[in-house]
Amino acid sequence: MTDLLHSALHSATSKASVGGAETPPVPYSRPVTPGSTAYPSQIGFVGLGAMGSVMARNLANYRGAHVHASPPILVWNRSPASCDKLFAELGQHKIRIAKSLEQVATECDIIFTALANDEAVKSTYTKFTETLKHTPPPRGKIFVEMSTIYPTLAGELDILISSVPHCHLITSPVFGTPSVADAAQLLIVMSGDYRSKKEVAYMLVPAVGRKVVDLGGNLEKAPTFKLIGNSLILGTLEILAESYTLAEKSGIASSEVHALVKDIFPAPGLIRYSDRMSNDQFDGILFPSLALVILNVACSGTTGFAIDGGIKDASHIRRLTAVHNSPMPLIDIAHQHLITARAIHTSQVQAGQETVDVLDWSGIVAGARVAAGLEPFDHKRRAVVQED
Repeated sequence: MTDLLHSALHSATSKASVGGAETPPVPYSRPVTPGSTAYPSQIGFVGLGAMGSVMARNLANYRGAHVHASPPILVWNRSPASCDKLFAELGQHKIRIAKSLEQVATECDIIFTALANDEAVKSTYTKFTETLKHTPPPRGKIFVEMSTIYPTLAGELDILISSVPHCHLITSPVFGTPSVADAAQLLIVMSGDYRSKKEVAYMLVPAVGRKVVDLGGNLEKAPTFKLIGNSLILGTLEILAESYTLAEKSGIASSEVHALVKDIFPAPGLIRYSDRMSNDQFDGILFPSLALVILNVACSGTTGFAIDGGIKDASHIRRLTAVHNSPMPLIDIAHQHLITARAIHTSQVQAGQETVDVLDWSGIVAGARVAAGLEPFDHKRRAVVQED
């Protein structure tokens, strides 16, 4: 998710009020203080990608400083390197590395998952359920699904988790880039079991995010809201791509368009994507294909959001618009341009001509460019120059 939506949502939510007063960061009463015999919750975190690793780190640091006798967070990732990196940074008093998903399922009271795609999420929760049916939990567990998924998957996960006694599921996607996550300023959306949301909300704010938006008990609402937010971003990317392409065809320098964006749309995220298109900087963060690995999680790359993730989100949004008979023609076009850009990049990779390993979804501009007869990823080649 990008700084663009984060900026807009921060402005809207920070000014929201009820009866003239600002809404609180957490829309629930604080949970009852545990008795002296209560034990701190054992937290598990599955998926240490670009976002997950930062959220897990912030959560571990906050609990280490503010929760007395808090046990180290138990982390698991398909690639052990991500776990090792976090352990080296925080140490044994804040992080433990799980040997398996089964260990996370049996040892943890609250389990967060931040995975790359729907298939990875379904596979992970199937494994959780199989494990807990063989080893029924003696007390309550809360599963917190933070990935960007198609809404109906939440219902499938609920069927799995609710089949195990004492287990509850909430959906809780977040808005913000890794840099926003690093500052613990994420906007957190929640839907599902009320008591579980209350407990998790006070665990995440202010450790991981600045505010929680409650969308009620229907588990599908939070994933739907996340896709609506992503549609705002994707639509903005498409408009930028088309505008930059028209400027190139009409002989106006991309630097002039970028300056205009900064003057009339001073949103950090929009400026950042404008800068990428203006300077042909399309390096992204990798989300490897499930065809390559089972139980896939997001892996760190460089700076952006991989176009594969953008295509997945666009596909989810288009499916949602069809279900609700609510057309979004701009998203249809954006989806086509994303696929075109990925096809071109794949051809370049096969020919050994690629300039970036992972294409960021701002590379959507390549789709608009080739439709206009321009070079896809280098606007300075064969540029159109209009004479005065």
